[in-house]
Amino acid sequence: MRIEVDGLTFDFPDSWKVSKYDEWAFYRNQFFRMWDGIKAVDLIAINERDIWLIEVKDYRQSPRTKPQDLSEEVAQKVFSTLAAMLPAKVNALDLSESDFAREVLNGTRLHVVLHLEQPRQHSRLFPRAINPANVQLKLRSSIKPIDPHPKVVESTNMRGLEWRVT
Repeated sequence: MRIEVDGLTFDFPDSWKVSKYDEWAFYRNQFFRMWDGIKAVDLIAINERDIWLIEVKDYRQSPRTKPQDLSEEVAQKVFSTLAAMLPAKVNALDLSESDFAREVLNGTRLHVVLHLEQPRQHSRLFPRAINPANVQLKLRSSIKPIDPHPKVVESTNMRGLEWRVT
C-alpha cells in the first residue's frame, strides 16, 4: 500500500492496513473541536494485531520553528490519537473510520515511530538541528507505558521497519 505524507511516499506491505488519521472526518469535525491542544499522528498502520502510530516530520526544506520540544509534541499526538479511538469506534459517522478504530482497539501491541527527515549535509558549523538519539531517549521516557521502545527513523535508516519511505 502506498501513501503520501508531507511529500514523502510510504510503501507498506500489501497485507497492512494504513490510514491517514489526521485526515479522518471524525478527528477534524468531532474530536479535534472538543478543546484546545488535541493533536493527531499522521498515520496509523495495522499489521495483524500490531498497531503502529507514525508521526512524520520533514525538515529538509524548512527548519523546525516551534518552541515546543519535538518529543513532547509527538507524545501529545500519540496520547490524543489513542484517546480518540474508543469515541471514533462508537461515534464516527464514517463507517470505515469506525471499523479502523475498532481494529486499533483490538490490537495487542503498540508501536510509536517518529519519521524524521533532516538535511543530508551537515557539518560542525551546521550540525543537525535535531539529534534523533536525544529525541528517541526523551520519547522513550515520556511514552514508556504506551511503547517502551519507540523508534526515530529516516528514509536512509529505517532500523528494520517493514515499510519503505522515499
